[in-house]
Amino acid sequence: MAGQLTRKSSALRPWFERSPLASLRQEMDELFSRFIGEDGESAAGRLMAPSLDLSETDDEIEVRMDVPGFKPDEIDVALNRDLLTLSGEHSEEKEDKEEERRYHRIERRRGSFRRIVQLPASVQEDGIEASFEDGVLTIRMPKAEQSKPHRIPIKG
Repeated sequence: MAGQLTRKSSALRPWFERSPLASLRQEMDELFSRFIGEDGESAAGRLMAPSLDLSETDDEIEVRMDVPGFKPDEIDVALNRDLLTLSGEHSEEKEDKEEERRYHRIERRRGSFRRIVQLPASVQEDGIEASFEDGVLTIRMPKAEQSKPHRIPIKG
């Protein structure tokens, strides 16, 4: 019939059924679930990138890295040519009395890190010293002789 208006009924049809926002919401839920575990532990509590300083003098290279909460036996230091690899894994045991406690967020219980640092010069492997104090790991590496600056006399 020409000139007649018809009305489509949207009654009882969920608003989100064909909404373009439904797929966006599903994608956001998946994204957040990747970063927040089932137990409420965030990825930040599991993966870390501790801050570090790399400095040098004419005689040595020094790396200082903040690793609060770690113990020296939870940290590994390895050298392969000019690459220094620093890694660690930390987990705290729950105390018996804490089993009654309900956590809403756990970020300090455990974590791991792995940092690879390219050194600016060759070092003497047998002279490397590592120390740990107040949550700071310090690695001192004497430079190899060929890496130290040498004065060249000028004839004139």
